[in-house]
Amino acid sequence: MFTDNTFRFLDELAANNNRAWFESNKRKYDLLVREPALSFVGKMVPIFEKIAPSFLADSRKTGGSLMRVYRDTRFSSDKTPYKTNIGIQFRHCLGKDIHAPGFYVHIASNECFLAVGCWHPSPDALRNIRNFIVDKPEEWVALFNDKKLTSQWQLSGESLIRPPRGYAADHTLINDIKRKDFIALSRLTMDATTGNGLVKLSGKRFSTAIPYMKFLCAALHVPY
Repeated sequence: MFTDNTFRFLDELAANNNRAWFESNKRKYDLLVREPALSFVGKMVPIFEKIAPSFLADSRKTGGSLMRVYRDTRFSSDKTPYKTNIGIQFRHCLGKDIHAPGFYVHIASNECFLAVGCWHPSPDALRNIRNFIVDKPEEWVALFNDKKLTSQWQLSGESLIRPPRGYAADHTLINDIKRKDFIALSRLTMDATTGNGLVKLSGKRFSTAIPYMKFLCAALHVPY
Protein backbone atom coordinates (compact mmCIF):
# COMPACT_ATOMS: atom_id res chain seq x y z
CA MET A 1 0.00 0.00 0.00
CA PHE A 2 0.95 3.66 0.07
CA THR A 3 3.75 4.75 2.40
CA ASP A 4 5.52 7.92 3.46
CA ASN A 5 7.84 7.30 0.50
CA THR A 6 4.84 7.64 -1.81
CA PHE A 7 4.35 11.21 -0.64
CA ARG A 8 8.08 11.93 -0.89
CA PHE A 9 7.98 10.77 -4.50
CA LEU A 10 5.00 13.02 -5.26
CA ASP A 11 6.88 15.96 -3.73
CA GLU A 12 9.95 15.15 -5.81
CA LEU A 13 7.81 14.93 -8.93
CA ALA A 14 6.31 18.34 -8.15
CA ALA A 15 9.82 19.79 -7.86
CA ASN A 16 11.03 18.05 -11.04
CA ASN A 17 7.97 17.99 -13.26
CA ASN A 18 9.65 17.23 -16.57
CA ARG A 19 9.94 14.25 -18.85
CA ALA A 20 13.67 13.64 -18.38
CA TRP A 21 13.36 13.37 -14.59
CA PHE A 22 10.25 11.21 -14.76
CA GLU A 23 11.77 8.78 -17.23
CA SER A 24 14.85 8.34 -15.03
CA ASN A 25 12.59 7.77 -12.00
CA LYS A 26 9.95 5.64 -13.71
CA ARG A 27 10.81 2.60 -11.59
CA LYS A 28 10.21 4.61 -8.41
CA TYR A 29 6.84 5.69 -9.78
CA ASP A 30 5.93 2.06 -10.41
CA LEU A 31 7.06 0.90 -6.95
CA LEU A 32 5.69 3.79 -4.89
CA VAL A 33 2.61 4.88 -6.82
CA ARG A 34 1.29 2.56 -9.50
CA GLU A 35 1.81 -0.82 -7.83
CA PRO A 36 0.30 0.15 -4.45
CA ALA A 37 -2.55 1.95 -6.22
CA LEU A 38 -3.40 -1.13 -8.29
CA SER A 39 -3.15 -3.28 -5.17
CA PHE A 40 -5.60 -0.95 -3.42
CA VAL A 41 -8.00 -1.11 -6.36
CA GLY A 42 -7.82 -4.90 -6.41
CA LYS A 43 -8.72 -5.06 -2.72
CA MET A 44 -11.70 -2.77 -3.33
CA VAL A 45 -13.25 -5.23 -5.82
CA PRO A 46 -15.19 -7.33 -3.26
CA ILE A 47 -16.23 -4.18 -1.40
CA PHE A 48 -17.82 -2.66 -4.48
CA GLU A 49 -19.43 -5.97 -5.39
CA LYS A 50 -21.15 -5.76 -2.01
CA ILE A 51 -21.97 -2.06 -1.55
CA ALA A 52 -22.22 -0.69 -5.11
CA PRO A 53 -22.66 -3.50 -7.66
CA SER A 54 -23.01 -1.20 -10.68
CA PHE A 55 -19.60 0.40 -10.08
CA LEU A 56 -16.27 -1.09 -11.09
CA ALA A 57 -12.97 -1.45 -9.29
CA ASP A 58 -10.71 -2.13 -12.28
CA SER A 59 -7.07 -2.95 -11.50
CA ARG A 60 -5.76 -2.95 -15.07
CA LYS A 61 -2.51 -1.02 -15.51
CA THR A 62 -4.07 1.22 -18.16
CA GLY A 63 -7.69 2.08 -18.78
CA GLY A 64 -8.79 1.00 -15.31
CA SER A 65 -9.56 2.75 -12.05
CA LEU A 66 -6.10 4.30 -11.66
CA MET A 67 -6.10 7.56 -13.56
CA ARG A 68 -3.23 8.45 -15.89
CA VAL A 69 -0.25 10.30 -14.47
CA TYR A 70 0.00 12.30 -17.69
CA ARG A 71 -1.76 15.67 -17.70
CA ASP A 72 -3.84 16.91 -20.62
CA THR A 73 -2.13 20.22 -21.31
CA ARG A 74 -3.87 21.08 -24.58
CA PHE A 75 -6.14 23.74 -23.11
CA SER A 76 -4.18 24.65 -19.99
CA SER A 77 -1.69 27.43 -19.36
CA ASP A 78 0.12 24.99 -17.05
CA LYS A 79 2.23 22.86 -19.37
CA THR A 80 3.83 20.63 -16.73
CA PRO A 81 3.38 17.09 -18.09
CA TYR A 82 2.60 15.08 -14.94
CA LYS A 83 -0.04 15.04 -12.24
CA THR A 84 1.38 15.31 -8.73
CA ASN A 85 -1.52 13.48 -7.12
CA ILE A 86 -2.87 9.95 -7.27
CA GLY A 87 -6.39 9.78 -8.67
CA ILE A 88 -8.45 6.59 -8.47
CA GLN A 89 -11.98 6.49 -9.89
CA PHE A 90 -14.60 3.78 -9.62
CA ARG A 91 -16.87 4.35 -12.61
CA HIS A 92 -20.31 3.08 -13.49
CA CYS A 93 -20.38 -0.23 -15.34
CA LEU A 94 -22.33 1.29 -18.25
CA GLY A 95 -19.14 3.00 -19.33
CA LYS A 96 -18.11 6.37 -20.67
CA ASP A 97 -21.15 6.90 -22.87
CA ILE A 98 -23.52 7.60 -19.98
CA HIS A 99 -23.61 10.27 -17.32
CA ALA A 100 -23.48 8.66 -13.91
CA PRO A 101 -22.09 9.47 -10.50
CA GLY A 102 -18.87 7.85 -9.37
CA PHE A 103 -16.63 7.11 -6.42
CA TYR A 104 -13.18 8.69 -6.24
CA VAL A 105 -10.00 8.61 -4.12
CA HIS A 106 -7.55 11.53 -4.18
CA ILE A 107 -4.10 11.29 -2.61
CA ALA A 108 -1.64 14.19 -2.65
CA SER A 109 0.82 15.84 -0.30
CA ASN A 110 -1.42 18.87 0.20
CA GLU A 111 -4.74 17.04 0.57
CA CYS A 112 -6.26 13.60 0.66
CA PHE A 113 -9.97 12.88 0.35
CA LEU A 114 -12.67 10.54 -0.85
CA ALA A 115 -15.37 11.86 -3.17
CA VAL A 116 -18.73 10.68 -4.45
CA GLY A 117 -21.17 12.11 -6.94
CA CYS A 118 -21.09 14.00 -10.24
CA TRP A 119 -18.34 16.50 -11.02
CA HIS A 120 -19.13 18.85 -13.92
CA PRO A 121 -22.14 16.86 -15.22
CA SER A 122 -23.36 17.61 -18.74
CA PRO A 123 -26.18 20.15 -19.16
CA ASP A 124 -28.73 17.35 -19.63
CA ALA A 125 -27.50 15.43 -16.60
CA LEU A 126 -27.42 18.60 -14.50
CA ARG A 127 -31.01 19.42 -15.49
CA ASN A 128 -32.11 15.89 -14.59
CA ILE A 129 -30.58 16.16 -11.12
CA ARG A 130 -32.10 19.59 -10.50
CA ASN A 131 -35.52 18.42 -11.65
CA PHE A 132 -35.28 15.35 -9.44
CA ILE A 133 -34.57 17.58 -6.43
CA VAL A 134 -37.63 19.69 -7.31
CA ASP A 135 -39.77 16.57 -7.76
CA LYS A 136 -38.55 14.83 -4.60
CA PRO A 137 -37.61 17.57 -2.14
CA GLU A 138 -38.40 15.46 0.92
CA GLU A 139 -35.95 12.77 -0.19
CA TRP A 140 -33.22 15.35 -0.81
CA VAL A 141 -33.72 17.02 2.57
CA ALA A 142 -33.81 13.65 4.33
CA LEU A 143 -30.36 12.84 2.95
CA PHE A 144 -28.81 15.79 4.75
CA ASN A 145 -30.76 15.25 7.93
CA ASP A 146 -29.01 11.89 8.25
CA LYS A 147 -26.11 12.35 10.65
CA LYS A 148 -24.49 9.13 9.45
CA LEU A 149 -24.06 10.82 6.06
CA THR A 150 -23.32 14.38 7.16
CA SER A 151 -20.79 13.34 9.80
CA GLN A 152 -18.61 11.92 7.03
CA TRP A 153 -19.52 13.86 3.88
CA GLN A 154 -19.86 17.53 2.94
CA LEU A 155 -21.26 18.85 -0.33
CA SER A 156 -18.65 20.66 -2.41
CA GLY A 157 -18.07 22.01 -5.90
CA GLU A 158 -19.12 25.06 -7.89
CA SER A 159 -22.48 26.84 -7.85
CA LEU A 160 -24.19 29.47 -9.98
CA ILE A 161 -24.51 32.97 -8.61
CA ARG A 162 -28.07 33.34 -9.89
CA PRO A 163 -30.82 30.68 -10.08
CA PRO A 164 -30.75 28.67 -13.31
CA ARG A 165 -33.38 29.49 -15.89
CA GLY A 166 -36.70 27.78 -15.27
CA TYR A 167 -36.37 27.45 -11.50
CA ALA A 168 -38.05 29.72 -8.98
CA ALA A 169 -35.66 32.02 -7.16
CA ASP A 170 -37.65 31.57 -3.95
CA HIS A 171 -37.62 27.76 -4.03
CA THR A 172 -36.71 26.44 -0.59
CA LEU A 173 -33.90 24.36 -2.11
CA ILE A 174 -32.62 26.99 -4.54
CA ASN A 175 -29.10 26.93 -3.09
CA ASP A 176 -28.84 23.25 -3.99
CA ILE A 177 -30.56 23.74 -7.34
CA LYS A 178 -27.88 26.34 -8.19
CA ARG A 179 -25.14 23.74 -7.83
CA LYS A 180 -23.04 23.03 -10.92
CA ASP A 181 -21.39 20.03 -9.26
CA PHE A 182 -23.12 17.41 -7.17
CA ILE A 183 -20.15 16.01 -5.30
CA ALA A 184 -19.53 15.29 -1.65
CA LEU A 185 -16.09 15.05 -0.05
CA SER A 186 -14.80 13.15 2.93
CA ARG A 187 -11.41 14.38 4.09
CA LEU A 188 -8.59 11.98 4.93
CA THR A 189 -5.47 12.52 6.97
CA MET A 190 -2.20 11.60 5.32
CA ASP A 191 -1.69 8.90 7.94
CA ALA A 192 -5.05 7.34 7.04
CA THR A 193 -3.88 6.74 3.47
CA THR A 194 -0.79 4.75 4.45
CA GLY A 195 -0.98 1.07 5.32
CA ASN A 196 -3.76 -1.46 4.78
CA GLY A 197 -6.34 0.51 6.74
CA LEU A 198 -7.27 2.61 3.72
CA VAL A 199 -9.25 -0.25 2.17
CA LYS A 200 -11.46 -0.74 5.22
CA LEU A 201 -11.83 3.01 5.79
CA SER A 202 -12.79 3.69 2.17
CA GLY A 203 -15.33 0.89 2.17
CA LYS A 204 -16.88 2.14 5.39
CA ARG A 205 -17.13 5.76 4.27
CA PHE A 206 -18.36 4.90 0.79
CA SER A 207 -21.05 2.79 2.45
CA THR A 208 -22.39 5.83 4.32
CA ALA A 209 -22.73 7.65 0.97
CA ILE A 210 -24.97 4.98 -0.56
CA PRO A 211 -28.24 6.97 -0.11
CA TYR A 212 -26.73 10.00 -1.84
CA MET A 213 -25.40 7.90 -4.72
CA LYS A 214 -28.75 6.11 -5.09
CA PHE A 215 -30.51 9.48 -5.33
CA LEU A 216 -28.17 10.64 -8.11
CA CYS A 217 -28.44 7.34 -9.99
CA ALA A 218 -32.24 7.56 -9.86
CA ALA A 219 -32.09 11.15 -11.14
CA LEU A 220 -29.94 10.07 -14.06
CA HIS A 221 -31.92 6.89 -14.81
CA VAL A 222 -29.03 4.49 -14.26
CA PRO A 223 -29.02 1.46 -11.94
CA TYR A 224 -27.24 1.66 -8.62
